[in-house]
Amino acid sequence: MHTSHDTAAAILPLVGGPANVTSVAHCMTRLRLGLADRSLVDEEALRALPGVLGLVDDDTYQIVLGPGVVAKVTPEFEALVGRTRADELAARGTELKAAQQQRNATPLKRALRRLANIFVPLIPALIGCGVLAGLNGLLVNLGWLPGATPALAAIASAFMALIAVFVGHNTAKEFGGTPVLGGAVAAVVVYPGVAKVTAFGVTLAPGQGGVLGALTAALLGTCVEKWCRSRVPAALDVLVTPTLTVLVSGLVTLYGLMYVAGGVSSAIGTAANWLLTTTGAFAGLVLGGLFLPLVMLGLHQALIPIHTTLIDQQGYTVLLPVLAMAGAGQVGAALAVYVRLRHDTSLRTTIRSALPAGLLGVGEPLIYGVSLPLGRPFLTACAGGAAGGAFVGFFAMLGDTVGATAIGPSGWALFPLLAGNRALAVSAAIYAGGLLTGYMAGFLTTYAFGFTGELASRPVSREAVPRR
Repeated sequence: MHTSHDTAAAILPLVGGPANVTSVAHCMTRLRLGLADRSLVDEEALRALPGVLGLVDDDTYQIVLGPGVVAKVTPEFEALVGRTRADELAARGTELKAAQQQRNATPLKRALRRLANIFVPLIPALIGCGVLAGLNGLLVNLGWLPGATPALAAIASAFMALIAVFVGHNTAKEFGGTPVLGGAVAAVVVYPGVAKVTAFGVTLAPGQGGVLGALTAALLGTCVEKWCRSRVPAALDVLVTPTLTVLVSGLVTLYGLMYVAGGVSSAIGTAANWLLTTTGAFAGLVLGGLFLPLVMLGLHQALIPIHTTLIDQQGYTVLLPVLAMAGAGQVGAALAVYVRLRHDTSLRTTIRSALPAGLLGVGEPLIYGVSLPLGRPFLTACAGGAAGGAFVGFFAMLGDTVGATAIGPSGWALFPLLAGNRALAVSAAIYAGGLLTGYMAGFLTTYAFGFTGELASRPVSREAVPRR
């Protein structure tokens, strides 16, 4: 049985060794590596490693390991890199690293990477607090444990009340500022005392602007801090720089950013609600159908601030249940592949291993292990997601909005996080109907159109399937 250390030790030489690794991070399912020279990566050997579910060559080199596993492998990998990296870097030099880091570093990819670095670390807290909020709502609706629900509500709501501070902290850290100063500036957004401040003739409200206001305030604070550090004498830096950073950024936040960001946040909420209530079925069709390609390319990270804004503003995001239908289409497509390619024991074993994760909303194992290598089933999986998204969107047009109180989980794992403008049972029924629609549409379209004649008529060797 392979341990986390064994997996990390097996991966390291296949990505060029410690000297080739310039950064190490992870999200919920992927080990994300900055590599100096990607030509040193042995992709075939990496794909063959037990536990490696897929590879993504993007702004960072991403090795899909799955939820839970990646959180254990990453620190082991970092430890291995740290032991020998200094000596090897000195031998190899840093010129190649600088040149290679510019490859694929488009402005869009850099922006998405930075957004991910700010918001992805917050997802575990969002999940935990979201589950507790859903449990508390269920207890309140049932009238159970009335003495415990206030305490549970406080525990579940505390993080969301202060999420702006964490966003500010991470923003400053990502852009090279002092994290605690970023948090201090962003704290202005949620401080109750802002209710006594009037800007442009409008009395401010605590939390106005939400996470977008906090992000912008912390970014401004980082710019002010860097300006001060380049001009303030060293003897006065420790006193003057933090003071000016908080003062200047705080005043601009109060008398500008909160007002503007509040309008933007309101517009996002209004637009999301309008999109689903007015064009719900069509919007669901498009969003559900395109989400798998967004996940594959890593572009889904751009939606995290929108989800967070909606949760902060409305208590739930109406977009996540629609986007979660992409995973349902993927499950349906995988089941069709399992049925059609009954002689391919290797592929069927992969499906059996990856299907439980797919049912819980973790799609990468099925994407990179099944549908994407086969080609057509990836497209038919998108069709299944589109059908499920249209189902949920249709009910939104009828006035039955379904949302999620946290981001991260989907599939069956999203049920404890469901919320909406109707009773929880109604929201759960609509969401379940969407999942079933996605499963069936993904299965039927894949079974009927997901295979070429040659592929469907003969046993398929796993190694013969083209990788993309």
